[in-house]
Amino acid sequence: MALNKTALKAGIKALHENMMSRSTDSYEEYAQGLADLIDAFVKSGKVRPGITVATTGTAAAHTGQTTSEGEIF
Repeated sequence: MALNKTALKAGIKALHENMMSRSTDSYEEYAQGLADLIDAFVKSGKVRPGITVATTGTAAAHTGQTTSEGEIF
């Protein structure tokens, strides 16, 4: 699954609208909100199956491929 750019855009827009409706500035709250949106955007990405992997350094070292999508954490 591709990164969800549409949700990121909507979230940034909503954050800006919310911040502009306030009578006082809150740079800390804005920065936290933006960081949360970016974090969610990056974590929405998936890792495709079939990426070659290898373990080394032990008698049980093996090579192979991933078998399912993984999430970015």
